[in-house]
Amino acid sequence: MTYDDSLDVFGVHGVGGILGTLATGLLANAAINDKAGLFYGNAGQFVSQVVAVGVTIIYSFGATYVLLLAVNAFSKLRASEHEEAVGLDLTQHRESAYTVLE
Repeated sequence: MTYDDSLDVFGVHGVGGILGTLATGLLANAAINDKAGLFYGNAGQFVSQVVAVGVTIIYSFGATYVLLLAVNAFSKLRASEHEEAVGLDLTQHRESAYTVLE
């Protein structure tokens, strides 16, 4: 199985969210918020952020897997190789404005 994320959800939101959350645990400043980060002497805040990221990843994976199983019970999740080669606009939506088969 290959990585197929046409909307780049994980690449943008997943990676950005993980890096932002961990950076908060590193860079939080008590002058702005009541909690300081690792770079300001509070290792516990960074540990809390790492745990939060781990729990979120596990929950998101589990919820997505359950939803994919439910959807797969009623409809196929992936287009066939032939449908992808012909084009999803044509095979899924019957749109023929940009087809190269003509």
